[in-house]
Amino acid sequence: MRYEGPIYRPPSEASSLLVQATVGCPHNKCSFCLIYKKGPAYRVRPMEEIKADLDQAAAEYGGLVRTLFLPAGNTIAMPTVELAEVCAHARRVLPLLTRITVYGSSQYIDRKSLAELKELRAAGLSRLHVGLESGEARVLARAKKGTDPQEQVRAGRKTLAAGLELSLYVLLGLGGRELSREHARATAEVLNQIGAPHFVRLRTLVPKINTLLLHQLKKGRFQMLGPHGVLAETRLLLENLEAETELTSDHYSNYLDLKGRLPRDRLKLLDQVDRALARPESSFREIFIGTQ
Repeated sequence: MRYEGPIYRPPSEASSLLVQATVGCPHNKCSFCLIYKKGPAYRVRPMEEIKADLDQAAAEYGGLVRTLFLPAGNTIAMPTVELAEVCAHARRVLPLLTRITVYGSSQYIDRKSLAELKELRAAGLSRLHVGLESGEARVLARAKKGTDPQEQVRAGRKTLAAGLELSLYVLLGLGGRELSREHARATAEVLNQIGAPHFVRLRTLVPKINTLLLHQLKKGRFQMLGPHGVLAETRLLLENLEAETELTSDHYSNYLDLKGRLPRDRLKLLDQVDRALARPESSFREIFIGTQ
């Protein structure tokens, strides 16, 4: 099997077969992301190469593969007919396959019609991992995310209406000190408007090398939240989040491991946050500069 450029997958896809359908990211402007800043440029791989990699994987691991993740940064941007062909071929050659998953940003999901998303679901696509990051318009604009809250809601609702699982990522701290409370409240509101996403996954902002956000931080144009600030933001998010969803914080960047079903487990989760807030900030990891 062949790979080009950085290959990233969510922690929840740790056991998945990775077959690259696209290279790079078609947006590649987010201020906090370094993954594809030095390339390669976004492109869709030739269909014959993708199928050959799937065939090779089937020959070597076919009896073991139950989940498939298709890197890279925004594979949902692939033309619908081509992505559907990849999914259908994967199902043909991997008989035990139960889930096919891709990354997708709201703007690329929203460009597809509901009929197209249903076509992908019928072909075998199961789940979309979406970097929501924030539901606050100013935060999204400053982060150069390329979307807005209204588009996020449309994309989320469309995904659910198509019968696809929706896994949304929230980036705690992305509003900095200035917009922390607005970031928490507006993000909860977007999640509530989407309805019932299957997963809300928490991440904590880590400034990365070779990014605009790190440049802004060094110039004093962005102020990071410390551990207590991030935890207070988490608490405000939980207080305002009414959507029925599975909340998890399955990532090394977080100060606290939260996991529960909302709204059922809200009080338990808030108690965990409060106990963490009672600890001195010195007991948490230091802010660091990420390199990947």
